[in-house]
Amino acid sequence: MQFRFRTAIPATVIAVGLGPAFAAVAAADEAPAAPGGGPAVIACQQFAQALDYAATNYSDFADSVAFGDARLDFADPTVRSNNTVGRTALRQAAGVALDAAGTPGLQPQIADPMRSWSLHATKLLLLMGVRSGSERIDNAAAQVNTDTHDVQMACAQAGTSA
Repeated sequence: MQFRFRTAIPATVIAVGLGPAFAAVAAADEAPAAPGGGPAVIACQQFAQALDYAATNYSDFADSVAFGDARLDFADPTVRSNNTVGRTALRQAAGVALDAAGTPGLQPQIADPMRSWSLHATKLLLLMGVRSGSERIDNAAAQVNTDTHDVQMACAQAGTSA
């Protein structure tokens, strides 16, 4: 579940062969913010905060996925706790991303991938909630990764960063 966040999470998650996992990848150099904080700047900053929050709080569950079997042991108290924390963070981040997408005056090229990110993050947290296996969770996270990249590119093209 490789997740492209603005902040870095230890690369050990990637190094263990996690495949698509929620390991953060540092973003390219941040573009300077547009003067006056237009809709793109406001929305992209809000989205970046959601990404940071989700990455920070999902990382322990990503470790559980990385080091677990195809069927995660949700009876394990650590996995169960990490699942709850990760789902809560994803739910909150999905709401913030959706709010960011609704910023008045925001171009559809930026808003649409933010909405998609919110939808796919919600799908991921639902799969976590019904205790799906590692492969389904990995696949859902891959969708979130694609959306993350799309938002970051759209924000960069608008002269800001996410």
